[in-house]
Amino acid sequence: MDSKRAFTLIELLVVIAILAILAAFLFPVFTRSKAAAKKSACISNLRQVGQAMLLYIEDYDDVFPHAVDAADKYRPEIWSGFPDFMAQIPNMPMMHEALQPYVRNYQIFECPSDSGTQVLDTHPNLDFVTVPTMFNVYGLSYMYRTEITFRHYTHGALQNPATVNVMFDGAGNWHEGERALRLDDVSNGEFIAQRKKFRYNILYGDMHVKSVRYDALDAAWGTDL
Repeated sequence: MDSKRAFTLIELLVVIAILAILAAFLFPVFTRSKAAAKKSACISNLRQVGQAMLLYIEDYDDVFPHAVDAADKYRPEIWSGFPDFMAQIPNMPMMHEALQPYVRNYQIFECPSDSGTQVLDTHPNLDFVTVPTMFNVYGLSYMYRTEITFRHYTHGALQNPATVNVMFDGAGNWHEGERALRLDDVSNGEFIAQRKKFRYNILYGDMHVKSVRYDALDAAWGTDL
């Protein structure tokens, strides 16, 4: 009769060790692939938001939607230096509400990488807690350069459409595996260094979308309308 030999404890431990080593190599690869897929989907969604915005603009004599993002709506004090603008906000819809008739799928307003926020990246001294995601709380993962609407700019009037930020990710840590900004980052001076690690998907005025570092987003903010 053939004898059947079972694995010894040492052999089992060797197999487990080999599997653990393989998992240690493969897990980061899978994680990066998953993050890259979410980033690509986020770019695609933002591009579709841009197409919906173009349809709106065509219907409203080349004027951008008279709408705001969640930061404007729920932290309107960011416009305290512009009381005329600030007074308009309570009567303005959110951007995803204004664009709703021009989209087939509401999910384009969500960035799959959206993991929520604690403060506003652009105003890290203001808390802006969104858990579990910004989309879950406000129905929109993206911010809008609302100055365009407040100043009644038409699409054709933009001087530098290829470099002006129109919409962008609500937080720059979503794609980089970095932690979100916190209120105490301002008091301890860490927010500048932390923010430089961030990356954002930006919808520009000519409706192309690009993934850039924070410095490039800051430069876009500095571009005159």
